[in-house]
Amino acid sequence: MARKILGQAAPNATSETVLYTVPAARETIVSSITVCNRGAAETTFRISFSVAGAGTTAKDYIYYELLLSGGDTFIATIGGTLAATDVIRVYAGNANLSFTAFGDES
Repeated sequence: MARKILGQAAPNATSETVLYTVPAARETIVSSITVCNRGAAETTFRISFSVAGAGTTAKDYIYYELLLSGGDTFIATIGGTLAATDVIRVYAGNANLSFTAFGDES
């Protein structure tokens, strides 16, 4: 397996966005997710993992309304395996956040 960028997103403010969906008949090890605040103002973010492409529910969140200072970057070390069609979604409190997921597909 080759470590690579699985997905990137710079979502609109307060809009849930798909960061990555595991392709059919594959599995993925998500090694890390970074969140970069490109703006000067503090804001919040959310990250969720949903099984088999289901809609996001309360149980899916791994981070919820986490504060991120302006100009700062948050790095989450995940190390979890996702199955085919599982989805990572992100949500930004403002339009200044960039998300990147890294990992291995097999």
